[in-house]
Amino acid sequence: MIEETKFKQTRFDFLHKIPENWDILRLKELGYLQNGISKGKDYFGSGSPFISYGNVYNDTIEAEHISSLANSTKEDQKQYSVRAGDVFFTRTSETIDEIGIASTCLKTIPKATFSGFTIRFRPQSSKLLREYSKYFFKAHVNRLFLRKEISLVTRASLGQGVLGSVPVLIPSKTEQIAISIFLDVKTRAIDKKVELLNKKIEKYKNLRKGLISQTVTKGVNSEVELKDTEIESNSSVPKHWEVKRLKDVLTLHSGNSISDKSIYHTKSNAIPYISTKDVDFFTGDLEYENGIYIPIKTKGFKTAKPNSTLICLEGANAGKKIGFTDREICFVNKLGCLKSNNKKLYDKYFYYISNSTQFQNQFFANISGLIGGVSLGLLKTFTFTLPPTDEQIEIANFLDSKTNIIDRIIANINRQIVGLIELRKTLINDVVTGKLKVTEE
Repeated sequence: MIEETKFKQTRFDFLHKIPENWDILRLKELGYLQNGISKGKDYFGSGSPFISYGNVYNDTIEAEHISSLANSTKEDQKQYSVRAGDVFFTRTSETIDEIGIASTCLKTIPKATFSGFTIRFRPQSSKLLREYSKYFFKAHVNRLFLRKEISLVTRASLGQGVLGSVPVLIPSKTEQIAISIFLDVKTRAIDKKVELLNKKIEKYKNLRKGLISQTVTKGVNSEVELKDTEIESNSSVPKHWEVKRLKDVLTLHSGNSISDKSIYHTKSNAIPYISTKDVDFFTGDLEYENGIYIPIKTKGFKTAKPNSTLICLEGANAGKKIGFTDREICFVNKLGCLKSNNKKLYDKYFYYISNSTQFQNQFFANISGLIGGVSLGLLKTFTFTLPPTDEQIEIANFLDSKTNIIDRIIANINRQIVGLIELRKTLINDVVTGKLKVTEE
């Protein structure tokens, strides 16, 4: 049940008032803080559970979600232990918005230790219940405080001094329990809706991929005579189509390393600079207005011409982020540029080829190296099916039309998800700051 409540003023400009029966204490008054363990790579890979930065960021501090292991000693496990009620905060990132993200441990994880990229808060006061803290430290009000206090140099970093000064709102224990029960029910319902919408998106994504893969290997004419090929996952293609290697019809080159001296923040006489984060995972659209440009006269920077395909060559996004540019751009060295070198290949057709199951099977079968990737030299040897140019144009136009419809449906579902996520954030913030009063029914 939600009721109106009486408020009292606070001295914080980002939190003008709170319920008159609530207290405010600094985090350091409720317990103590400790940075996590920092070791070399030989320390990790086997042993006991290890709470990673990702576990904290993704709110998965539960034994069944801990995949990282560390060769921790008994002394490590004592000093860097993970107990029920501990709250972990992300300590460092490239942006302020990604630090101070909190996750509360609800059950002790025996023998576990935690990452040096995080800070542990261990309560030593009975005033703060873990069921309440798991919601309070996710509230937007904490982000407002941290943004004001943290300065960004090269990387944003959260120190114990700043974190210890975070104001914590303390309702009575009865109210804390009521708040946690109320938010458990409400957030669970929102999460269920988001989960169902994400399943819908996956179905449309699979439909899109299947449509692309079928069309670029069989064409739009289902009555055409087929022939066998040696391409894995593509045993037959229209009889009059060719099978080519990338190097037969494409020019390939990698991108550029960027330094602070190269960054240019005005559009005039400059070209957009694209990194992997500017390539949409699904549609392949590029974010040209990211605020980073390269002056046209800058020497040594390789560009991608209009109608080029960009493929991420290494790292976690290798083979997954694939974009198509409609203008000349500079781009990061993790991306490879593929552009037709003769009139036999229509560029937009190849973009769809690169999104097909047949092409990606080749890519992922060849990923290697410590950072995981495929070299341009190896990429050149990949094979694909090449129809006559007029059919390539027909296929590309057909897929433009069909995928645009699917993309619009997915965009609409994503808007619903964004709305639900925002509702969840607002609800948590309003309840744990007392704007909405929750009492036991």
